[in-house]
Amino acid sequence: MTEETPGFEEKPDVPSGATPDDAEPKAAPAPGAAPAGDSSAQLAGLTAQLDQVRTALGERTADLQRLQAEYQNYRRRVERDRITVREIAIANLLTELLPVLDDIGRAREHGELVGGFKSVAESLETVAAKMGLQQFGKEGEPFDPTIHEALMHSYAPDVTETTCVAILQPGYRIGERTIRPARVAVAEPQPGAAPAKADGTEEAPAAGDEKDNGPEEG
Repeated sequence: MTEETPGFEEKPDVPSGATPDDAEPKAAPAPGAAPAGDSSAQLAGLTAQLDQVRTALGERTADLQRLQAEYQNYRRRVERDRITVREIAIANLLTELLPVLDDIGRAREHGELVGGFKSVAESLETVAAKMGLQQFGKEGEPFDPTIHEALMHSYAPDVTETTCVAILQPGYRIGERTIRPARVAVAEPQPGAAPAKADGTEEAPAAGDEKDNGPEEG
């Protein structure tokens, strides 16, 4: 029987040809660690996903801007149509009131606009004016076929162009829109009359236009 020497421990048998380092266990890889090739692939995948998200965001932003522009155009179109409908409705209403305003004008010319009738008539004219109705047509203004309707025609020596000499029925407009032309009597210059100068005197005929009243040569 052999006695064990105290202080010495038995070492495990090492196979022949193996180094001491081979006998020691290797450390396990840290959890979550990935090879270098896998990291590059993950980075490329994340970059591709980011590009896709940016592209989708740009498309959604463009869609939102286009939708907002269409909505603004729709609002402007609706507002424009609303104003047009309102103007047409006001014009139709005031057109129906024109005969009443004509009667008021004739009553005023004949001195019949008195008492309560005068107050009502003036109130009606005030309301019509607030709604944009404007009366036009004055004696002495040049005739304009776009706003005047000639019912009578004559010649006058004291006019230099076609002139409104009498207002038979006033015209009315709303803003720039004429709802009834002024019905007028017009006068034109006398045929063959010499045109008047700015100071009111007549121009003398040109020298070539004068006839030679001398004796004719035989």
